[in-house]
Amino acid sequence: MLAPEVIKKHKFRNQLHTIILFASMTAIVALLGFLLAGNIGLIASAVLGVLLMFLAPRISPKLILRMYKVHPINPQNAPNLYHMMSLLTKRADLPSVPKLYYIPSKTMNAFAVGSPKSAHIAITDGILNKLNLRELAGVLAHEVSHVSNNDMRVMSFADIMSRLTSLLANLGKLLLLVSLPLYLMGRMQVPWIAILLLIFAPRMVGLLQLALSRTREFNADLHAALLTNDPLGLAEALEKVEYYSGNWLHQIMRPNRGVVEPSIFRSHPDTKERIERLESMEQPQKPFMNFSDGDAPTLLLEQYAETLSKRPRPGGLWV
Repeated sequence: MLAPEVIKKHKFRNQLHTIILFASMTAIVALLGFLLAGNIGLIASAVLGVLLMFLAPRISPKLILRMYKVHPINPQNAPNLYHMMSLLTKRADLPSVPKLYYIPSKTMNAFAVGSPKSAHIAITDGILNKLNLRELAGVLAHEVSHVSNNDMRVMSFADIMSRLTSLLANLGKLLLLVSLPLYLMGRMQVPWIAILLLIFAPRMVGLLQLALSRTREFNADLHAALLTNDPLGLAEALEKVEYYSGNWLHQIMRPNRGVVEPSIFRSHPDTKERIERLESMEQPQKPFMNFSDGDAPTLLLEQYAETLSKRPRPGGLWV
């Protein structure tokens, strides 16, 4: 069995981080509203945030999929993938099985769009060719977890809060500019604290948004381990993704010359930390389905062969 104390610890930490980050974003937006118009501004910013959350237009999942030039994967082309998805969907208690899509790219990537009622999961050619079924199950479970946890809506709300912060900050800067003659004549005192907040608030909320994204990734890893009963399957998939991403070649050709991006500026957690968290969970006796050693996903690519051969190859990332 998965170690319950480890699961509980990780889950509590992720939930606490999410609450703190959302509270921090809301506090910054409310403070900006208060600085601009007092109590009325505070209430107005809160009401505007709620209205934007419900009324703001959402990007259509089909539009996002069209941007990546995906191809639908039919059950007859990949029966084992859809069997796997059916099991994961049932374990995640989703109302319907997410639709699968194929991206003709050698990069190793997967993403989910949509809602729990109508979800879409896209996987690249690199994922299908480099991972075995056990590892692919971990990746798909991770994406199913994003769908089940409604992470797309969570991150959409965070994006709205970020945009609202920028809007209020720009409005505040405009008011300061209009009031500049009064400041120069000494009729008004320069509000330095307000100026600093207007300058740095958008960056602060942006960093909080990135931190929220990292927290949701950790949470999806945890949920994926519960869905598959196999945390090491996802850990091994992450190791392969890291290996084939090209970082290993850069380290060989230019050791110690690369500049490591600070973690606060990343939308995803460090892969090593994700793997360590997964490996800290006790390996159960039996995964959610049987896998054969070296078993690879069966996907009939004949109908995509012409598309693959005509893809441009900028930097060798697309084939």
